[in-house]
Amino acid sequence: MTSMEVPRAIKKRKLMDKTLPNVILEDEEFSVDSKMYQDLLDMEKRLDWTMTRKRVEVQDALGRPVTTTRTLRLFLSHTVSGQEWQKGEGAGDDVNFDTGDGIPAWQLKIEGRLLEVPHQRKDKASPRKFSAFIKHMIVEMDRDPALYPDGNIVEWARAPNQDALDGFTVRRTGDKPVKIRILIYIEHQPEQHKIKPELASALGIKEDSRTGVMQAIWNYIKVKNLQDKSNRKLIKLDEYLSPAFGGREMISFEELSVEIPKLLTAPDPIILHYTINPSLIPPERASAYDVEVKMDDSNLKARMNNVVVNMSPESSRELAKLDEEIALHVQSLHNAHIKRTFLRSFASGPAEFVQTWLASQSRDLESILGSGPSEGATVRQEELKRSEFFRLPWVEEAVAVQEGMRLASRLAVMP
Repeated sequence: MTSMEVPRAIKKRKLMDKTLPNVILEDEEFSVDSKMYQDLLDMEKRLDWTMTRKRVEVQDALGRPVTTTRTLRLFLSHTVSGQEWQKGEGAGDDVNFDTGDGIPAWQLKIEGRLLEVPHQRKDKASPRKFSAFIKHMIVEMDRDPALYPDGNIVEWARAPNQDALDGFTVRRTGDKPVKIRILIYIEHQPEQHKIKPELASALGIKEDSRTGVMQAIWNYIKVKNLQDKSNRKLIKLDEYLSPAFGGREMISFEELSVEIPKLLTAPDPIILHYTINPSLIPPERASAYDVEVKMDDSNLKARMNNVVVNMSPESSRELAKLDEEIALHVQSLHNAHIKRTFLRSFASGPAEFVQTWLASQSRDLESILGSGPSEGATVRQEELKRSEFFRLPWVEEAVAVQEGMRLASRLAVMP
């Protein structure tokens, strides 16, 4: 058997057309049910369009920073060592200057952790360490530099590619009370800026990101209708915005993007005060302070990404199965309508229907056999040029019919 003789595998085509045929839609007997079905299809189209639009909006939002405000809890505590009240009775004044044993000292601990959001699924990723939220920190100690030459200012700044830390410890010698001031510059995402009072009073915000400030100004312009009607690139500055831009009455969008960064400064640090008295027992519990931090909302981003990208395989299979079932029912309804029309036509006029049906079958047979009045003109000429056309299943039937007709004609002429 040659390759040309190998029968081709017939690929099963799924029925996906869910639209009712026009013959059913135009039938008055099914007008009510057909309209209900068409309304459901229209509703499905609107729902698909809405879902697609929402997916596009979510995908567009994923390209921009998705931020949330979380609470960073700071803990301040201290311990002491080598103090008089810690030495037992009869203990000597043995001091080892090499190891530091016996020298009165204290240690300040600065720690922090991000609080979990209540009623929210925990992030699978490991929690960020305390130093990841700190950009710069300064610890100032109120001590006499003549008595304590080891320095009264400790400064830490995060370096690139530096490992994150859970906390910081500052150790100093001494047995006198010490007042400490801690300045912490928080690392926000996106970076926050302090707005100068002239602009802050007009916008009603004191700190925000650069994008947030631009959005706030644009909203102010739209609400106050400050765009020039003849030239939309110009903005009229009212009595609230004018002081922020040097008393000007008009400014262009290009100038606005240049002037806004000049009105933004570094935000103020978080200032904490703490007192260490080495002559007293340190408190059992650390002092706690809550600070708001703006950061990337990984949980929301993950959920948004899941909506855009993923759909559960079970849901996809179920939807495809339902669509196929609906298409099969529509096809079955169409076939049933054809049978119904056939039978009703036969019932209304059997003789006329049979004559019409025989004439139709005769024309179809002529097309198959290529004989009759049309002399094969109904058969596509392109198909006749291909050898595969004559290997189709209809050929055997046509040959059998033709041979039967030939034998019948010979028998008819025999004496």
